[in-house]
Amino acid sequence: MGIDLNADLGEGFGVWRLGDDEALLGVVSSANVACGFHAGDPLTMRRVCAGAAAAGVAVGAQVSYRDLAGFGRRFIDVEPTELTADVLYQLAALDGIARAAGTGVSYVKPHGALYNAAVTHEAQAQAVVDAVLAFDRRLPILGLPGSALLRAAEAAGVRPVPEGFADRGYTPDGRLVPRREPGALVEDPAAVAGRAVRMATEGVVTAVDGSTVPVPAESICVHGDTPGAARLARAVRTALTDAGVTVRSFGGLPA
Repeated sequence: MGIDLNADLGEGFGVWRLGDDEALLGVVSSANVACGFHAGDPLTMRRVCAGAAAAGVAVGAQVSYRDLAGFGRRFIDVEPTELTADVLYQLAALDGIARAAGTGVSYVKPHGALYNAAVTHEAQAQAVVDAVLAFDRRLPILGLPGSALLRAAEAAGVRPVPEGFADRGYTPDGRLVPRREPGALVEDPAAVAGRAVRMATEGVVTAVDGSTVPVPAESICVHGDTPGAARLARAVRTALTDAGVTVRSFGGLPA
């Protein structure tokens, strides 16, 4: 049994750093790299891609709305054609930098508000898929199980990869608890690790109301900006290994 472990990396900007990219690259199998629209800059992108290449970690394009000030966590009612162009721009920029670092983009994952919008917003979900189709239809797309994004990807012949979140709270209907509400974040390493193991071995997670929610995840995320993210990721990886689960990238590395 195996599962991917991913984290958000490269979310600094200029002299401002967020998270411990180097430590996380020693733990995860896939790195969701910010592409400059919600965080990140060319130097940061190059540094993280070089680190991922050296560590044998797959690079994913973490695309978002054009929202540096809001860290990509504010919904923007952008026209689908513009959103497709924005996603394509980010994807192409990161892939060029990744290839210069000896690797390449292996998958695409929306960030923040765009990720959540694509759960139900059919037009924006399709816009993300259209960008992938225009760039390289072989790239898998990560998203919430049952989301409009993964349905659109599958319909277009793009590989949909359902994702679970070890450090985020779930509502009874299988969505993420909004960050401003109680129970949105899970910060205890033992609890985070236990949730990850249950997702990997049983395909379920306990929601904030105590109910059991199906999460048929092929990849598990630990957010890079969660306090103590590297410690949480190490706890998750150790627990998965102890449970007999192999941590490996779902898509492999580019040729």
